[in-house]
Amino acid sequence: MATDMKIFSGTASLELAKQIALSFGVPLGDISVQKFSDGEFQPSIEETVRGKIVVIVQSTAPPSDNLFELLLMVDAAKRASAKSIVAVMPYFGFARQDRKDRPRVAIGAKLVANLLTAAGVNRLITMDLHADQIQGFFEVPVDHLFASTIFLPYLESIRTPDMIIATPDTGGTKRANAYAKYLNIDLAICYKQRKVANQIENMTVIGDVEGKDVVLVDDMVDTAGTLTKAADMMMEHGAKSVRAISTHGVLSGPAHERIRNSQLTELIVTDSIPLKEENEKIKVITVADLFANVLKSLNNNESISSNFIIV
Repeated sequence: MATDMKIFSGTASLELAKQIALSFGVPLGDISVQKFSDGEFQPSIEETVRGKIVVIVQSTAPPSDNLFELLLMVDAAKRASAKSIVAVMPYFGFARQDRKDRPRVAIGAKLVANLLTAAGVNRLITMDLHADQIQGFFEVPVDHLFASTIFLPYLESIRTPDMIIATPDTGGTKRANAYAKYLNIDLAICYKQRKVANQIENMTVIGDVEGKDVVLVDDMVDTAGTLTKAADMMMEHGAKSVRAISTHGVLSGPAHERIRNSQLTELIVTDSIPLKEENEKIKVITVADLFANVLKSLNNNESISSNFIIV
């Protein structure tokens, strides 16, 4: 395939970037990162990118070094006379800070958008943003992909007559309802109340889950407190089994222990963020082909809408 694209990777998404490059049909570009004893680092592109479309794959999960490394790579490509720069961010960090939900707080997602634009990004490709409106924070094109493209075929392959979709909180109702409508099955909702972040005060379930195979749908799982509590509550209400799908497996703090000790049959996540440890209950489905197909469409100036199922 004739292409002016060159694909590079940050250190946070190296394995996924390798798979994207393989699926696209080009070798992964050569990049090195020099590290200083005080923690400072300097990425360096080790091949010419003059007049090329430079694709940089990097999820910006914590720590913030991953975001700054992406910004430095973008700046390096711009100063090396790249024709255009495409940031592929399977996981968009700081997306939970999409508005002022209380006085005197930052809108972190908007700040990240400003930083990427100032660094020289000409296009962003990301997946399952925590809030859809973040697309409007950018003055460059944003391709917002959906993990439902890979999750829905998997759910259809394990579908049972008693399957029901559920959401672990009311914020994910729109997404869960779309899954339920696509699969033509019922929906249940968990209602939770929090006093502080990552700490649930109480939770109730809305809907009938007795005798059902429940599938919890969410965009991300962080400490897994909400997810595992919702799974346990579903079983208390008579569910036959509970599994969960979540696009971004942040899985921080006690998440892995909570998942192992929960009533979840399995948790299905994408490889937008690499797992920090193995977990027998976690199944990873790759999104490499999804991103590679979108890059192929961009390379050929074709529509990308046929590449994913919108829910």
